Amino acid sequence: MSGPAENIPTAAGPVRRSRDVPLLVERARAGDPRAVARLITLVESGDEVLPQVAAALAPYAGQAQVVGLTGSPGVGKSTTTNELVRELRSRGRRVGVLAIDPSSPFTGGAILGDRVRMQDHATDPGVYIRSMSSRGHLGGLSAATPQAVRVLEGAGCDVVLVETVGVGQAEVEVASLADTTLVLLAPGMGDAIQAVKAGILEIADVFVVNKADRDGADATVRDIQGMIALGERGPGQWRPQVVRSIAARGEGIDDIAAAIDKHRDWLERHGELRRRREARAAAEIEAIALGVLRDRIGSLRDGTQLPTLAAKVADGAVDPYAAAAELLSQLGAG
Repeated sequence: MSGPAENIPTAAGPVRRSRDVPLLVERARAGDPRAVARLITLVESGDEVLPQVAAALAPYAGQAQVVGLTGSPGVGKSTTTNELVRELRSRGRRVGVLAIDPSSPFTGGAILGDRVRMQDHATDPGVYIRSMSSRGHLGGLSAATPQAVRVLEGAGCDVVLVETVGVGQAEVEVASLADTTLVLLAPGMGDAIQAVKAGILEIADVFVVNKADRDGADATVRDIQGMIALGERGPGQWRPQVVRSIAARGEGIDDIAAAIDKHRDWLERHGELRRRREARAAAEIEAIALGVLRDRIGSLRDGTQLPTLAAKVADGAVDPYAAAAELLSQLGAG
C-alpha cells in the first residue's frame, strides 16, 4: 500500500481529484493506495468536504495502534522507522507511516527525505508511507496529522508510525497523538541532558539508545536510567523502558517492538489507553473549534468590526478584554 502517484487510474476508475467521499473511503478500506493518498490530500488541504471525510471515517477510529517516534536530527529516526516497519510486517501487521518533514521556506512543501530512506517497502501492499509538510506548525507535527492518522486507521492499518520533524526541543506534541511514544537518543550528542531540558523525560514511554555500538552508549543508558529513577512515580505507574539498538544493522529492533507491546499491555490493563484516546479526541475537537473561530475572526478583520475595536483600544476608549468580549459576542461565541 506504499503510495504511488494518486492520479493513476485503477480498474474501478480514476481517483485523481475525486471528491466522492464514500467511494474514496470504500476504496481505501479495500487497500487502494491512491484512494488513501487522495483522502490525506483532502485532509492536508482543508478541503470543504473534510467534515464528510471525518464522518465517513468515524466508525473506524481507535482501531490502530499509534506509535510516535521523536528525537534530535541524526539519531536515526528514519532508519529505525524503516526497520520497525520490517519487524511489524514480519508479524503480519499492516503498517502506515506518517513522516513529518520540515517545510521548504520557499514552496511550503515537504522535503520527502523519509520516503527516500524507506524505499525497501515501496512495493509492499501492506505498507503505506506518506511524507507530510509541517507547514510551520510547531511541536514536530503537521496540523493535519490527527486526521491523517484517522485515514490510515480507516484504511485498515494495524499500526500507524508517526515520525516527527526532529528539529530541537519542541518535539513533545507527538505524545498527545500517540498511544506509545519512542524517544531516540544517540551517544555523544548530549541528548541525555537535552532530554531533561526539552521535557522529553515526561513524554517518553520508551527510550531507544540508537547507534549503541558507539563510544559512550553505556554512559547514555546510565544517564537515562538515572533520570528515570529520580522521577516521581506512584504505584502502578509506567516506568519508561530503555532499549539499545543499531538500526543501521537491524539490531535491537525486536527489543523495541517488545517494549512497545509491553507498554500497550500496560495501557490496556490500567485503562490508560482509553484515557489517552479521549484526551486526543478532546484536543482534536478543541483544535477544530479554534480553527473555525480563527476563520470567523479573520472575516471580521476584513470588515469593520475588528478594526473599529482595535482603534478604540488604541485610543484607550475600551480595554482589550472588553473588546475581546464584544468580538466574541459578535461571533455568537460570547
